[in-house]
Amino acid sequence: MRRKPNTPELTIDPEIIESAKRSLEAERPRVMAKCSVCGAEATPNPTEQLCWVCRRLKISAWRDIETQSPAQE
Repeated sequence: MRRKPNTPELTIDPEIIESAKRSLEAERPRVMAKCSVCGAEATPNPTEQLCWVCRRLKISAWRDIETQSPAQE
């Protein structure tokens, strides 16, 4: 028969746990909007409600259009 090693159980003070939960809540943005393209979480912006992926795609599409325009003229 094997014995378990005699290890004391770790207990964390409930006040410390509550303090950690409160600090995490303070760092989280409260209001999240939905992306108008894909429906993912987006930062609330009055002009456009886009998630970071759709915003990057939009910016890269603008860059592609700008680089192609002079070649066509």
